[in-house]
Amino acid sequence: MLRSCFIALSTNRSFRAFSERSSLGRQVSRRFVAGVSLDEAVAAAAALNAGGIAVTLDSLGESVLDIAQAERSAAVYHQLLDAIHAHGLHANVSVKLTQVGMDIGGAAAGPALAERIVGEIVAHAAAQGNFVRIDMEGSPYTEPTLALTERLHRQYPGAVGTVLQAYLYRTEQDVERLLSQGIRIRLCKGAYKEPAAIAFPSKSDVDANYLKLMKRVVNSPVFCGIATHDQAIIQQLCAYVAHHGIDKRAFEFQMLYGIRRDLQRKLVEQGFGVRVYVPFGAEWYPYFMRRLAERPANVLFLARNLLRR
Repeated sequence: MLRSCFIALSTNRSFRAFSERSSLGRQVSRRFVAGVSLDEAVAAAAALNAGGIAVTLDSLGESVLDIAQAERSAAVYHQLLDAIHAHGLHANVSVKLTQVGMDIGGAAAGPALAERIVGEIVAHAAAQGNFVRIDMEGSPYTEPTLALTERLHRQYPGAVGTVLQAYLYRTEQDVERLLSQGIRIRLCKGAYKEPAAIAFPSKSDVDANYLKLMKRVVNSPVFCGIATHDQAIIQQLCAYVAHHGIDKRAFEFQMLYGIRRDLQRKLVEQGFGVRVYVPFGAEWYPYFMRRLAERPANVLFLARNLLRR
């Protein structure tokens, strides 16, 4: 019930506008968002790097319906790549298609605009020896996102990858599809509300599929990210890797900024690669709501911290 409520709130424009303007909203969001400016994001990345943790930087934003705003979003990513290069950060970037105009002007204009913008970002990253993750959104965007990733990978091998969500029935085939091309995958469970016709409705089924796909990707020669905070799943993978003699650096664990920092440090100490997804920007609300939907216990955590203030 709570998960559905937070997912519904994530698309509520009125509540979003109020929350993003509210000082209380910004205060609460700081647990999961590194700030609103590029400088704050760079500082957060540098601090994580100092602890042996790699970073993916994400300028928050989605559902952009204005070409000028899409271009402004793109400009931030070019600035990010230059800042990563200038500061020598162990970091890459993540971008959503709807953030760079995918939904503008119907089926013809939006996809072409998004492809041109993301292509320019990937070209910039490739020139600096960096990497772009095209983030995954709800199921209507799954196939367009995969197809665009494949086209860009053919142009810039190794400089672009995407995200697959284990709660979709199609994901097992998509894993094989991308691995066969050498495309890097970030494997997560999924954070959008999807119908039972296309997604596993049961958490236990999602977990079982995640475990199966997780083992598949770590056995591949493609460097992939295992994105989870589920300690039971992480322990199973650690045991699986040890039992099968898989190099701890053949993949990386990926976690979110502000969540399970103790576990992040522990995995680094054990010799595993860890990457933290660091979001920043004024448009933090949808991202924040999906984090609460993924783990409603975060609500209690935030409430306790606010009361301490």
